[in-house]
Amino acid sequence: MSTLGIRSFVRSVLFSVIVLLLTTVAVQAEPAQVKPGTRITPQNADLVRDLVSPGVFWRTRNGMIMDIVPNGRIDWPPPYKDATEKYSSQVRLAPNRISLAGYVAGQPFPLIDSNDPDAAVKIMWNVMFRPMWTDDFDARYFGCVEVYEGLGNAYKEIDYQLIGHYGAYNEVGRTEVDPMPFDPDFKISDIMFRARAFPWLSPQSERGAGLIRYRYGSPTKADDSWSYAPSTRRVRRLNEAILGDATGTLQFSADDAEGYNPKMENYNYKFLGERPMLAAMHVQNVPGNICQTDGGGTVCPAEWEMRRVYVIETTANRKRISEELYSKHIVYIDTEADVVVYHDMYDRRGELMVNFCNWLTYRDRPVPDAKIAIYPFKRVFQVNGTSTNVQNGMSSFCDLPTPNAPERECWYINMGAVGKNDFTIDSMVHSAMGF
Repeated sequence: MSTLGIRSFVRSVLFSVIVLLLTTVAVQAEPAQVKPGTRITPQNADLVRDLVSPGVFWRTRNGMIMDIVPNGRIDWPPPYKDATEKYSSQVRLAPNRISLAGYVAGQPFPLIDSNDPDAAVKIMWNVMFRPMWTDDFDARYFGCVEVYEGLGNAYKEIDYQLIGHYGAYNEVGRTEVDPMPFDPDFKISDIMFRARAFPWLSPQSERGAGLIRYRYGSPTKADDSWSYAPSTRRVRRLNEAILGDATGTLQFSADDAEGYNPKMENYNYKFLGERPMLAAMHVQNVPGNICQTDGGGTVCPAEWEMRRVYVIETTANRKRISEELYSKHIVYIDTEADVVVYHDMYDRRGELMVNFCNWLTYRDRPVPDAKIAIYPFKRVFQVNGTSTNVQNGMSSFCDLPTPNAPERECWYINMGAVGKNDFTIDSMVHSAMGF
């Protein structure tokens, strides 16, 4: 063999070795996946240690059971897809690199580059304008029970919260119900969305209570929120900081709504990567099964599948919200649905404190026997959301729909079931007049 041939052969061998090494490194970088048909219990929970967040892993070690199923595809509702194609090219970040500019409707940033220094912010804006709902929703008889979650704990209700209406009305990003793509009121009020939770039906001591919240387009204007207390029959305007704190036995805060929902400009964002992880995206039973092996703090057994997940770290901008309780949040987001699948919150010492977890389903109706809330395409519905303080075990287990509630279908999404006049102080107070 000639000298040139030897050199060529050596280069070829070296190239093959490098490719093999890189491939090996890439394979090692991806955590081992569990196969469909596997049941995860506390006894074999280590199999999913690298496939879930630390908070979800705590739950598997403390009694939650997962049934691993094949991955299922999730498509966007066609109107949302059309709006994304029509408007996304004009969307950009404002000069402060956090606020949004040029947004009309659909997904703001359909192309995410992991090397983009603004990737985390863009992903979080996609979550804020996710396809789960775009116009309005009314979730009726939204119920949460408080229990102590832990391996082998007996089921015992500590408290029970039942809310007549939990919902939102978006003034921008509207894709299915007129007015589209935005409500003309937005140009006057600058309100991006209105949210409500009222009237409280249980416990008796809170019967008639309520909460409303407005989010503004201006990056410098804080959210407005008001609560109504039936004991004093008075409306109270709330400090923005309280929206991030859970009160009483309830382990959710207003900022935890649907996984993560604070004002974008109140936080800093860091992209931690895109990973294969487990999530409950195609749960079959509605409402989900109350777990019998952890005191009722989770849905189990339930279907979990491998998904591609964005991992984002958020930390409070202390100049805006100095009273923020947590040192950091780690938010896990499904890359297809732009929905938070779980969310870990860390205390001021940097120790894991709270885990929020979502159980979702993907179908053309919220429940199999729906008669009104039926859609011409599939969409994502929340089945259960639970939030647990892993330091003391207190858990809020929420159902949509709540078992035995007068309203079975629960979710009315993008149907015009509510209007902006349903999200006022007057409507909140009026809803409590009968109590």
